[in-house]
Amino acid sequence: MQLHDVKVYPSKVHLPRADQLAWKIAGVAADKVAVPKDTTEMIINRIIDNASVAIAAINRRPVVSARDMARGHAKKGAATVFGMPSAKTASPEWAAWANGTAVRELDMHDTFLAADYSHPGDNIPPILAVAQCMEKSGKDLIRGIATGYEIHIDLVRAICLHEHKIDHIAHLCPAQAAGIGTLLGLKQEVIYQAVQQAVHVSFTTRQSRKGEISSWKAYAPAHAGKLAVEAVDRVMRGEGAPSPIYEGEDSVMAWMLSARTARDKGLPEAVYHVPLPDAGEAKRAILDSYTKEHSAEYQSQALIDLAFKMREKIADTSQIEKIILHTSHHTHYVIGTGANDPQKMDPKASRETLDHSIMYIFTVALQDGTWHHVDSYAPKRASRPDTVELWHKMETREDAEWTRRYHSRDPNELAFGGRVEILMKDGSKLVDELAVANAHPNGAKPFARADYIKKFTTLTDGIITARESARFLEAVQDLPKLPAGELYRLNVALPASKLLVGKPGIF
Repeated sequence: MQLHDVKVYPSKVHLPRADQLAWKIAGVAADKVAVPKDTTEMIINRIIDNASVAIAAINRRPVVSARDMARGHAKKGAATVFGMPSAKTASPEWAAWANGTAVRELDMHDTFLAADYSHPGDNIPPILAVAQCMEKSGKDLIRGIATGYEIHIDLVRAICLHEHKIDHIAHLCPAQAAGIGTLLGLKQEVIYQAVQQAVHVSFTTRQSRKGEISSWKAYAPAHAGKLAVEAVDRVMRGEGAPSPIYEGEDSVMAWMLSARTARDKGLPEAVYHVPLPDAGEAKRAILDSYTKEHSAEYQSQALIDLAFKMREKIADTSQIEKIILHTSHHTHYVIGTGANDPQKMDPKASRETLDHSIMYIFTVALQDGTWHHVDSYAPKRASRPDTVELWHKMETREDAEWTRRYHSRDPNELAFGGRVEILMKDGSKLVDELAVANAHPNGAKPFARADYIKKFTTLTDGIITARESARFLEAVQDLPKLPAGELYRLNVALPASKLLVGKPGIF
């Protein structure tokens, strides 16, 4: 890996393309280096993972709406849409929209956390949609997905968006465009323009994940995928994009990221150090990401497991006086009481809000000893009086050591959990901590292929037929051998009678 310095240059200074981050990203995407076997195996795992959560969410309102919008852009021989028969295809950007929404709706697929945070599995829907439309092979798809993950994770390692209140899809869209570029074997010049266009159109604010969180939380990465497909299509036709998109005088870095903050506060010039693979170096970033066992914000994964463990020592949760979570800056300020969002303490809040409330999540996990992607968020469950009472007894506090470990570059120190103190009414105290979720690569039970398959069969049980389940699992595990034109086999269809249709719109 090489670190690339990224800073703002005035317009009077000509910055050669070779020194621009977008050009370097395009170079990684255009590199025809082979994909390692372990990367390939993990890509297969994550395709299974995406399909699991997408089908589990297939008839939730946001997913139904997105699918109906894709139906309005039907195109013969194009891309499949989750839930629908493989013969009924849509234009790839709209298939990416529908499938991306389905994948993100339950917030239960993979994650990577560093300088910023991400769900790199969001790269798969648009890359797969274009692969199907352009009749690519399984090997082509693997190459494209490997690039999407690599670029996405490398950007997340180096550039924090959250501190500037920019939504994290700003790193996703250029990664998706780069992955599509690899898939199609495009030249570096074309990918460069697509990456710049993707960056330019995908910078949005974090209000989508603040306050009254709406269904847009699921749509946002799908929107990025749609924009990425359109960006690549446009530049393939010979069009250009705003340049240099990261380093220019009026670029995203100059006005939306650290360069503006440094300028406004009179601080030294801001420089990002972005790691990217050298020429000929394999793309392995996907191996540094991790999936979710529980349907909730990633920072709650370890804390759900910890709640399960701590409840075994509590005979009666009504005897709890107070719960204090000592955790990282991110957990405290995004899903904890440090967010100062009253909605996170509201039993009438949306599911999207509740899965960003560690106070709610820990309480329910502590009381129930289980976590379910539907039942744990049900309005009746959220409004249970004893739950509301205990939920409101919990607070979070930032702990410098947990923040340090959250940002550690040492994989053995990296931590996304915290230390919990449960104070009882009789004066006794129960204290325990957990650094990473059980399913994390460093956890008590890291996810392996069998776990991904179990997740798929569990989440899709009663929704798809046993025959469809077996057919998909056989096809996806044979991905490297799937010939050109047969990627439709990665679709998962429901019986026609089980697929809901929503309210009409314009399309």
